[in-house]
Amino acid sequence: MDNNGYKKLTRSTSDRRIAGVCGGLAEYLNIDPTVVRIIFLLALICGTLGFWAYIIVWICAPEDNLLNQ
Repeated sequence: MDNNGYKKLTRSTSDRRIAGVCGGLAEYLNIDPTVVRIIFLLALICGTLGFWAYIIVWICAPEDNLLNQ
């Protein structure tokens, strides 16, 4: 949480497989990272929405260790 008490969406550096997007989203939503990974996989299989969402979050969300320095 930041100084205002708001959570920030960040990419995880401790729970990452590719870029930490699913781990960061899972931490932000307080759910299991496996659930987020399955949702992204289903979105990718059903179309390209999962791919583009992953890429956009990868580009826009900072890594969690960058905010703690």
